[in-house]
Amino acid sequence: MQPWFPPPGSTGAFFLLLLLPPLLLVPFVLLARRRHDRRTPPLRLLVVAGSGGHTTEILRLLSCLSESYSPRCYVLADSDKMSEAKIRSFEQKRAERFSNSQILCNGPGTCVPVCISALLLGLLGMKRAIIVYVESICRVETLSLSGKILYYFSDYFIVQWPALKEKYPKSVYLGRIV
Repeated sequence: MQPWFPPPGSTGAFFLLLLLPPLLLVPFVLLARRRHDRRTPPLRLLVVAGSGGHTTEILRLLSCLSESYSPRCYVLADSDKMSEAKIRSFEQKRAERFSNSQILCNGPGTCVPVCISALLLGLLGMKRAIIVYVESICRVETLSLSGKILYYFSDYFIVQWPALKEKYPKSVYLGRIV
């Protein structure tokens, strides 16, 4: 089927040629306006901190996130005073209460029960949590025990070495991020 155009010499063709360029621009203007007006709402974040290097890595990750990831709540062992001090220094205020929106963790064993609990809350229909697991940079060829468990349950599983991406196709390889 061929498109219809008014016969040459008619006033309809003249008006069509005048109206066509502005009409083609309308969708682009609307799209640009919609993108400009769209604001990302704040996202609550639960951070599972481990001892030693895990805390340092997770704080490096958090330093790269925008301010829209707030409030943040932390889970750490009662005996881990060094991580608590690092987190307090990083946040400069006490963590707010558990939010159930997103969970970010990077390998300590304490993150497994927290993530499984969040998964169960979602299965019960209480509150869905997005689980983002970042495998530690020191895991080059194999996953940590936490990684082996959470590989099947996390929404996003991030690895920092291409060899792990090859072995675990669900994972996302972003290169070195910490």
